[in-house]
Amino acid sequence: MDVIGAGLPRTATTTTLLAFEKLGFAPCQHMRDLLGDLEGQLPMWERVVAGEPDWEEIMGGARSCCDFPAARYYRELAEHYPNAKVVLSVRDAESWVRSMRDTVWAVYFGGSLMNHLCRARQHLDPLWDRYLTIMTAMLWDEDGALGGDTFDDASFAALFDAWNARVKRDIAPERLLVWKPQDGWAPLCEFLEVPVPDEALPSVNDTQAFIDGISTACINAISAAWAERPAAPGGLHGAAATRH
Repeated sequence: MDVIGAGLPRTATTTTLLAFEKLGFAPCQHMRDLLGDLEGQLPMWERVVAGEPDWEEIMGGARSCCDFPAARYYRELAEHYPNAKVVLSVRDAESWVRSMRDTVWAVYFGGSLMNHLCRARQHLDPLWDRYLTIMTAMLWDEDGALGGDTFDDASFAALFDAWNARVKRDIAPERLLVWKPQDGWAPLCEFLEVPVPDEALPSVNDTQAFIDGISTACINAISAAWAERPAAPGGLHGAAATRH
């Protein structure tokens, strides 16, 4: 492990993933790995939440990591990989709150269509239920990364600032880069001691892409579960459906 991303979700962590891999630190352990293989990945992260992590098993030879769930454990990972550098991706707190409200936060709270789809899938898909359970523990519980009042914008922003301050306290300055992705490649490449690529830093996974991706996955899972249900033998109330 060469690089550990400590930034919260919605601080351009997918851009960070692509940047790390472009710079030669591939593969990068990221939320995509968990969402892409819930059955295989969930047991490992459940053991982490239970206080029994096996970082070598989880990282599986990854040269970098970013985004949750890995970023939740930046301090433990930094201790386990003492030669790895740490990158804290940041953005303006107010814009972060707006982004979180419509994406990650809305998976769990707020009553949006995406929220209802996620809750419906939770009733039908045991793996999704387990995923929401561990992510709630990592993010929203009292000892989670953002445990506190997330319904008030100012309080939510304060939780964001507190997380960033915690990372700066925990990681030695010479080992840490506080990086605004809008600043581009230069500070990241200088910190990691690699050449600057001859292309623009990618900007991906905007709010609509997040909503579409999560909602589509939920719709597909709900449709699959519905198709497998024992169908009623008749129409409404057991009567054959007729046209008038």
